[in-house]
Amino acid sequence: MHTDRPQWLTLPVPEELALNRMKELLDQGRLHTVCESADCPNIGECFGNKTCTFMILGNHCTRNCRFCAVNHGIPDAVDSNEPHMLAATAKHLGLKHVVITSVTRDDLSDGGAGQFAAAIGAVRAQLPKAGIEVLIPDFKGSMEALQTVLQAKPNILNHNIETVPRLYSVVRPQAVYSRSLELINRTSRVGSGILPKSGLMLGLGEEIAEVVEVMKDLYNCGCKMLTLGQYLSPSPDHLPVEEYIHPDVFKWLGQEAQRIGFSHVSAGPMVRSSYHAGYSFAELSQA
Repeated sequence: MHTDRPQWLTLPVPEELALNRMKELLDQGRLHTVCESADCPNIGECFGNKTCTFMILGNHCTRNCRFCAVNHGIPDAVDSNEPHMLAATAKHLGLKHVVITSVTRDDLSDGGAGQFAAAIGAVRAQLPKAGIEVLIPDFKGSMEALQTVLQAKPNILNHNIETVPRLYSVVRPQAVYSRSLELINRTSRVGSGILPKSGLMLGLGEEIAEVVEVMKDLYNCGCKMLTLGQYLSPSPDHLPVEEYIHPDVFKWLGQEAQRIGFSHVSAGPMVRSSYHAGYSFAELSQA
């Protein structure tokens, strides 16, 4: 067990010029990214490579999960021009794989599903050859909202299970483990050609055996792609890190996930839901 932040979690200081260039471009389109809002440790690498994960529907979440750095509060008004600006920015960046996520919008009747569909459509119009990946909230279990997103036909639909069921009441008190599994299962059953994806954060106090059981649950629900990464506490007000998981454990879990049957697995301390997402999709497309 490791309780002090280890050397393997040390990253180089981001290049300020590259960061500023991307921020200026995003600001021009009045766009948010989860890279900035969630304090992603890989922001330097991704912004330096002119990639990002777009975050639609504003910068304020209606939930207040204790692991997440995204602002909680009164949500922004839905911007009908946002899908167009997102697509235009993605085209300007020359993205071959566009990743779109959102804050959770429990205040909206469709949970924001319509804005996801509009964003997918706008990107398809601007970048017809690009892969499109969406990382969606649970829409409070609304299958109608999920169907709205599926009908827009993203290439990958990601919904993170985040942690093991035993820790849901602490880590994701407004979420339901079975509800998230059902969302993934429905995607695998009715989302023709759409790859279901999910991910977990490790280091919150879970047991390795529990992680393996969650991986089996996901696979049995039709999940094809999996990410496993180290939880890093955004601030003293958030959940503390219970353990820093050794890279060898991530390697073993990745091998175990492949043995279970996942088509693609990314496992490592710095892995995040959308980290190297384009490479992962390209590998699967060529397989």
